Amino acid sequence: MASDLYANRLFLAVRRLQDQPPGFADVQQYFTKPDERFNLPLASFRVYGNFDEALTIQAAAALDSPEQEMTERLLILPTAALLRTLKLQAGGDSGLRRGR
Repeated sequence: MASDLYANRLFLAVRRLQDQPPGFADVQQYFTKPDERFNLPLASFRVYGNFDEALTIQAAAALDSPEQEMTERLLILPTAALLRTLKLQAGGDSGLRRGR
C-alpha cells in the first residue's frame, strides 16, 4: 500500500497550502469553472498542462473523493516546481512533465 501512503502524504501537503498567506510565492490561484464540476482531470489540464494532477485538484478543493462535485471556487494550488518537490517529499516520483 505504498501508493496509498504516497497519495495521503501528497494530499495532506496540498491541503496545508490552503493556510498560506496571500502572495506566497510557490502557490497559484485558480478559479474553477462550471465544466470542471465532475471533471478534476480537466482542471488539472488547465492548471498544469496535463490530466494527471486530479489528486492535487481534489486536495485543494477539500473533496473526499474524485466523484464528489466541485462547485466553482478559488483553489490555492502549488506551482509546478513546488508540486514536483511535494511529490518527492511524499515519497514518489515527481511525475510532472516539464512543459509548464
